[in-house]
Amino acid sequence: MLIANRGEIAVRIIRACRDMGISPVAVYSEADRASQHVRLADEAYLLGPAPSSESYLAISRILEAAARCRADAIHPGYGFLSENPRFAAACADAGVPLIGPSAESMRVMGSKTGARSVLLKSEVPVVPGTYRALTSLEEALNEAGRIGYPVMLKAAAGGGGKGMRLVPDESHMPADFTAAGSEAQNAFGDPAVYLEKYMARPRHVEIQILADKHGNAVYLGERECSLQRRHQKVVEECPSPVLDQDLRTRMGEAALRVIRAAHYENAGTVEFLLDDEREFYFLEMNTRLQVEHPVTEMVTGIDLVQQQLRIAAGEPLNMCQQDVTLRGWALECRIYAEDPERNFFPSPGVIRELIEPQGPGVRVDSGIYRGWEVPIHYDPLLAKLVTFGADRAQAIARMRRAIGEYRILGIHSNLAFFGAVLSDPEFIAGRLSTHFIDEFMKRRQAPEAAPAALDAARIAAALAYAGAAANGSSPARRADNNAWKLSGRAGNARPRLGWK
Repeated sequence: MLIANRGEIAVRIIRACRDMGISPVAVYSEADRASQHVRLADEAYLLGPAPSSESYLAISRILEAAARCRADAIHPGYGFLSENPRFAAACADAGVPLIGPSAESMRVMGSKTGARSVLLKSEVPVVPGTYRALTSLEEALNEAGRIGYPVMLKAAAGGGGKGMRLVPDESHMPADFTAAGSEAQNAFGDPAVYLEKYMARPRHVEIQILADKHGNAVYLGERECSLQRRHQKVVEECPSPVLDQDLRTRMGEAALRVIRAAHYENAGTVEFLLDDEREFYFLEMNTRLQVEHPVTEMVTGIDLVQQQLRIAAGEPLNMCQQDVTLRGWALECRIYAEDPERNFFPSPGVIRELIEPQGPGVRVDSGIYRGWEVPIHYDPLLAKLVTFGADRAQAIARMRRAIGEYRILGIHSNLAFFGAVLSDPEFIAGRLSTHFIDEFMKRRQAPEAAPAALDAARIAAALAYAGAAANGSSPARRADNNAWKLSGRAGNARPRLGWK
């Protein structure tokens, strides 16, 4: 099977192939020649230069690689071409099945406007907005005036926060309309955008579904995805702290109505916004595997990638809804090569040292290794750190312990940022919304300037701990610490200055 992706998701799919006795084949750009997914695959084929438009988005080059290795199927992972109906159709024309829904289902549900239009008759509540792509700035202004500001401009062809802009009033629309269309074009090859009414403080809750070719479908519980930065999820958990069984059932059944309206097959995710009154509204559907799928796997015990492969091979689901049981709690933190103290600016470079956490209830889906150079050309996601516990408190405790063991030197990472988030009383209490990160950052702002002598002491301390700061952390400050102990520690969860 050819894997038309890179990084940690390519590694994840390779491992599922190994478990099932399938030979995995990788593709790569010139920037990824030494990547982990290339090293783990049985075969690997160069697609082209580093820009994704000339490599991971180049349909003809991916199909050429599939022909060369005589692939029986192609897995698109997530991002890149995973929700592109032209790619799905091209795979079908080439006689190589794509692990995912049909091109037509992808066209209907992968298009955010198409999905909204289909659901008008399905009794699924939808966020107010437009039901087709905007054709001009003038139309955007007219529709926004009808809906009422503030509104969200969103890419019609994709997700992940790409091509998304919050438009507070009419004066911002011209610039935001142009920027959203340009970003959508670069990310998905399609500049189409649409409008949605902006909801002030919703939760973002999504439902994982599986549907086979024989008409069987199940939902696998929910994921709480409210912790987002720049409309990109950074922490996910399963189950949601706010759902009870009644609401879970209602949302799950609504998700099944969504996929049946689109004659959907394979794995997919139906996303909802949930307001303070516990009313939910359809947001969009992702016609692919989600980045956060491991938390569902941990709580249900179901391998979603293997299920994808079995469904694509024509097998019926080996479960019914009554078989799906949620046990325990799982959290996921997305580990990025970025510097939280510089507004999360990307941090490419060579990984000089890497120690990944282990122990009970810890899973690391990683695409990196010591000595690998993180490229600047792609999303800076390095790994996904997942913890499982009997309940939410234990999952959080294990995540904090795992962050303390995690050590990445040579580049900056957001590990210390997660350490601070997990200690925040609002997070611990489960009081979440899509604005949580922005509000958290305001709460964590540095205090007023201290006296000069104290400032000097802090500067001296920072310089003394500069070595540990390279991975976004500083040594535990205890009276009995000494140099031998500090140098022997694999990592620690204490944040750098600014993340105390």
